[in-house]
Amino acid sequence: MNPYGEPDTRRKPVPEGSVFTAAVAPTAPAATFTVSARSKNPDVPVFAFLRRQYGNLSLREIDSLFGFVQRSTLYGGRMFSNCELSERDVAQLNNADIGVRIPMSNHFVERHEYEKSLPILKRYHNVINSIIVTNDDLARWIRLDFPRYKLDGSVIKNLKSHRKIDEALRLYDSVVLPMRLNEDFKFLSEVEQKDRIILFANAGCALTCPSKLCYLSISKLNKYQGGEFQCSQSIKDRDLLGMVDFPLEPYIDMGFHHFKLLRARPNSMTGY
Repeated sequence: MNPYGEPDTRRKPVPEGSVFTAAVAPTAPAATFTVSARSKNPDVPVFAFLRRQYGNLSLREIDSLFGFVQRSTLYGGRMFSNCELSERDVAQLNNADIGVRIPMSNHFVERHEYEKSLPILKRYHNVINSIIVTNDDLARWIRLDFPRYKLDGSVIKNLKSHRKIDEALRLYDSVVLPMRLNEDFKFLSEVEQKDRIILFANAGCALTCPSKLCYLSISKLNKYQGGEFQCSQSIKDRDLLGMVDFPLEPYIDMGFHHFKLLRARPNSMTGY
């Protein structure tokens, strides 16, 4: 106690010859990542999955995982086949201060579908979790009914002008920019709210795709009312580069610190 009866918080010197050293508060990482849980078996413990798939990252660098929870017709981006993140996974992640991003990024949304998905939205309603959205009506409904969620504007929105980015940020907490903009340093340097932007750390076939027919077709398929998967590879020429990594230092130096990281699919042109 000090002379005023308060705890003495002064640091005591570390004894000479000790095997330990004075603790140093960790500094914030230069970059944080939202990482893919696509195709994760929900029975596999989530931290074992992270260690196996993203062992090169510390947990402090992982701010969220994106993947499917319970079935919903609001999903987009990829076709839903099974739950990827269990309720236990989500609880353990949230307890470790890691969020979950639920990809409700379907182009087509009707009010009755939203109401049918209310149990999912209620279950994971937490300030640390996010909903990935393409349809602005859905974003407004969620914002009104579930204000604790963060809303992420999906890459599917294809925000490729500064005006569109600024407009989207009036509704969304953050937005994901198209992969191809990673190559336009002048454009990126002129983005104003860089702290609310998520850039891709790596990229697959979407980097050079001129039309992205797959997103629309998957939105329809996830309604479970028929349809077929479509891809423009056989229709429009493009360079097929496979999976590529972006060097992050130039983006960090510009002021971008949030990145989306896919998993490379072996022998495939895209990630997941």
